[in-house]
Amino acid sequence: MRVIAGKFGGLHLEAVKGRATRPTTDKVKEAIFSMLMPYLDGGRVLDLYAGTGGLGIEAISRGMDEAVLVDKQPAALAVIQKNIEKTHAEDAFTVLKAPAASALSRLAGQGLTFDMVLLDPPYAKEKLKQDIDKMISSGLLVDGAIVMIESDQVADLPEANQELALLKQKDYGITRVSIYQYEA
Repeated sequence: MRVIAGKFGGLHLEAVKGRATRPTTDKVKEAIFSMLMPYLDGGRVLDLYAGTGGLGIEAISRGMDEAVLVDKQPAALAVIQKNIEKTHAEDAFTVLKAPAASALSRLAGQGLTFDMVLLDPPYAKEKLKQDIDKMISSGLLVDGAIVMIESDQVADLPEANQELALLKQKDYGITRVSIYQYEA
């Protein structure tokens, strides 16, 4: 597993041992960031189910200014910290130990907003609609925010509506990548 491109391009990242975390493959990560490229022009990114931190690190590598990486597993948090240290850009990252719903409440309470959100939850435990509804109702998304969802093909994804436009969706084997844009 590595950072594909940008200022950290080629950097090898640690993986979480065991099956509790499913890292995004390099092929899928490359496809995700090809879709996201037009939107990687600074701002704050939230990697809500960070796992190894690979998606958030890739976003910073390719042009975002700061990232908040959230996970609740101690093993994942240790790996995230090691991977951030490898970038030598620790000031660009904030790591938060919390379940997703608690983290969203805490971030909203701090008044933070996000230009981009990366959602790659465990496929069997997805709460994508609830997560996005909470982000919208809590004011965590700026107008025009991009929300990337990596899921399996049977995931219950948010419906496109006046607030949430589906920009792109593509399947890679069992993985589905969906890119939404939030319009306040």
